[in-house]
Amino acid sequence: QVQLVESGGGSVQAGGSLRLSCAASGIPISRSCMAWFRQAPGKERWAVVVVDTDGTTTYADSVKGRFTISKVNVKSTLYLEMNSLAPEDTAMYFCAADLGACEETDVMAVLDTDFVHWGQGTQVTVSS
Repeated sequence: QVQLVESGGGSVQAGGSLRLSCAASGIPISRSCMAWFRQAPGKERWAVVVVDTDGTTTYADSVKGRFTISKVNVKSTLYLEMNSLAPEDTAMYFCAADLGACEETDVMAVLDTDFVHWGQGTQVTVSS
């Protein structure tokens, strides 16, 4: 059984930083397409960053240069380092995984239906 468990969310002031973690079990993250999505209240869920099995990574323009994805395969953990946070980054953040290479690596074209496995989400709130 695949489980993805996010942690690390919280409330910060604008300009602050957070590091989200996604602990995976039942799926080899080294051989899986992984992504972070976010969903603000009343809005659709969309991909923030996608990392393919070969390490190819694409970021949404709105987070490029501020967010960094990484994964430690031996810990089966995916991370999202978020710096220079702004109020518009406020959202529920979700980790997603799908075994095998990504069908789509263009983060702008990635859909949540591209991923089979999801975490429960972790809330990030940024105040001005």
